[in-house]
Amino acid sequence: MAEQPADWRYFVTYSGVKLPLKLVDPLQPAELNHRNTFIRARFDAEDRLVECEKMVYGEIHLSHRYTYGADGTLKRAEIVMDDETTVMEFSGSSRSD
Repeated sequence: MAEQPADWRYFVTYSGVKLPLKLVDPLQPAELNHRNTFIRARFDAEDRLVECEKMVYGEIHLSHRYTYGADGTLKRAEIVMDDETTVMEFSGSSRSD
């Protein structure tokens, strides 16, 4: 397997359907040599998921990219699967003060 950039973190899978995805079962880079599928992810300085890609036999099968607002809430999600891109915009909290 080709060398991976140092800022990627690796996971077996994700759980739930809520965005951003919740990645579970972390992997060490050395464990990737024996896996056909895994998720690689990057996080921002606040440890929020900003990008993840599901890798299947060395190819990107699915990708998510997230943008957060100043208050830390998810503002935008871009999901690419099978060459089709879906963009979701979020307005933030719906509560009124």
